[in-house]
Amino acid sequence: MDGFVDGTVIALLSALAAVAGLVLAAYFFGVVKKADPGSDRMVELMGAVQDGARAFLRREYTWIAVFVVALTVLIFALLDYGRPWGAIAYVLGAVFSGLAGFIGMTVATMANARTAEAAKTGPQLALPLAFRGGAVMGFSVAGLSLLGLSLSYLFFVEILAVDDAFQVVTAYSLGASSIALFARIGGGIYTKAADVGADLVGKVEAGIPEDDPRNPATIADNVGDNVGDVAGMGADLFESYAGSIIAPIALAGFAFAGLEFQEPALLYPLAIAAFGMLAAMIGAFTVKTSPGASGHALAKALHRGTNTAAVLTVVLAFVLGFLFFDGIDGVDFWWGFPVAVVAGLFVGIGIGRLSEYYTSDHYKPTRRIAEASQTGAATNILGGISTGMLSVAGSVLLVVAAIGVAFAATEFGAPGIDNSGIYGVAIAAIGMLATLGVVVSTDAYGPIADNAGGIAEMAHLDPSVREVTDELDALGNTTAAVAKGFAIGSAVITALALFTAFQQAVVAAGGEIFLDISAVDVFLGLFIGAMLPFLFAALTMNAVGRAANEMIEEVRRQFATIPGLREGKEGVKPEYAKCVDISTKSALKEMGLPGSLAVLVPLAVGFLSVNALGGLLAGVLVTGFAIAIFMANAGGAWDNAKKYIEAGNYGGKGSDPHKAAVVGDTVGDPFKDTSGPAMNILIKVMTIVSLIFASAFVDLGLFG
Repeated sequence: MDGFVDGTVIALLSALAAVAGLVLAAYFFGVVKKADPGSDRMVELMGAVQDGARAFLRREYTWIAVFVVALTVLIFALLDYGRPWGAIAYVLGAVFSGLAGFIGMTVATMANARTAEAAKTGPQLALPLAFRGGAVMGFSVAGLSLLGLSLSYLFFVEILAVDDAFQVVTAYSLGASSIALFARIGGGIYTKAADVGADLVGKVEAGIPEDDPRNPATIADNVGDNVGDVAGMGADLFESYAGSIIAPIALAGFAFAGLEFQEPALLYPLAIAAFGMLAAMIGAFTVKTSPGASGHALAKALHRGTNTAAVLTVVLAFVLGFLFFDGIDGVDFWWGFPVAVVAGLFVGIGIGRLSEYYTSDHYKPTRRIAEASQTGAATNILGGISTGMLSVAGSVLLVVAAIGVAFAATEFGAPGIDNSGIYGVAIAAIGMLATLGVVVSTDAYGPIADNAGGIAEMAHLDPSVREVTDELDALGNTTAAVAKGFAIGSAVITALALFTAFQQAVVAAGGEIFLDISAVDVFLGLFIGAMLPFLFAALTMNAVGRAANEMIEEVRRQFATIPGLREGKEGVKPEYAKCVDISTKSALKEMGLPGSLAVLVPLAVGFLSVNALGGLLAGVLVTGFAIAIFMANAGGAWDNAKKYIEAGNYGGKGSDPHKAAVVGDTVGDPFKDTSGPAMNILIKVMTIVSLIFASAFVDLGLFG
């Protein structure tokens, strides 16, 4: 037992689990590649989407590389442990995060035509194929994230035993967060500019179906699904996963120095992640369905994968809890720690189910929005806003429950150890993301199904194929909301743990921090922090609006100036490349300011006052969480309300309620795919930056 709870052994085991996840991703890649991509026209369309996605990622990563280099220099110059280890760990996190996004995007653009071809037979073939395409992304994200983290721990903590080793490991998470922030913002602006332009001009003004090949923005729209909802989402969950593991490690490194409890506290998160990976792998193989499956049966098939992984993780959490904490000095009841993990897992599932209730067209909230569309776009929009706001209450209460249960269980389990309760809160976030491989698989499946529908439309396949892909796509909107719920919920809990580690780091560096709300500097920081998520959301939504406006004008121009395009005259094709170029340039131009805020603001405030920075982080955490849940669920509900009408309800496609629902959906697009999902990264980036630069704030700050 003592030999098992050893840093080198656990780091190697987690690295092996990560490699196993990557092997599974390679296996699923082979399954997808062998599937039939369909006709020459389908292959041509698939190639156009692939070329556009690769071109954008190449330019986006080039831009992000400049930022990464600048922050690497800053880490190297300002931090003693940054020369060179912190800088190396930071770059490693950035490289692995970018690689995960590129792999996922590559297979997603391969799987779209193949899913459309499989949909000719029905959902029983199309759903598993789309899921396996998403699983390449899921297990690449989880595998690369865990591999990089395991190697960082192995080398920096165990082998090299560098100074400030745990802050060096935290730099790995900042590298992942840097990529995630800009990938989410840039990809989100790209995809929603194209989507809004295609829908408003195509569906509402021209009266043509979604993804009709006559629409000049349709290729850009399909490219956007991959660079935003696959590559951007993958980078997002990569850093969420890394952050959830690093937060308790960083906290244990500062809070439990010199205690027997420290080593198991450091290693338990890595062990949970390693065995959670294996549970997710088993869960992935349970996703299958039968001929003629209904929408409910399709949802059940996807839930089977996450539920199987969750049950296995519960068992493993208790087994590992006994191995790590039984008999440790200061620990009275070892089971308090696995209870904290399970609390996070159950609440993560709960937030996911709540998101499903508020966004799926199988339930009343989304159907009420569709019903409200009968009286116009205004009532549709009001319905979506109120639905999103209602969803916040339940999500907040669930997170409060997770924090309360995790804190109480570990405080009760280890009453002789200071900060054991906060450590319990930190490992609750691991519970939420322990099964990340299968969670991301169900999320990335959605854009693949959406693209499959686009290819079916553009290739003029039988309408029955589009019916299958639309049903899969509607389910994909819900699974995306579920995954966003996991990411946002874990962000709050992870940020709380990192916040405590930040306080400990300030004290360890010889500084003082007093987070008293009656203190003027803390109060000012609190208000600035509460304002920042609103500013961030406004900047990203305005960016989508400006890009969409340019896209709309271009689509209108082509319909007006290219003879026979709108009428569908044979041989007449739109200028797809111009719309792709608009989305690309707009995304790269607009993502810089909101992305930079997350790094520059905590640095500026931290060098003025660490107390003000503490208040700022608290404000960002509270308002950012609420806004993120609101936007993600409102956007998902608007989208599925539109699809519910398109399925033949309230007049169906082309009706006035449908046009109203399209307007609501275009409002919801930047909510759910740009501003909302980037909010959880904003929360964590600001907290991680504060933690990493804590010693510099004390040494170089104006007011320590």
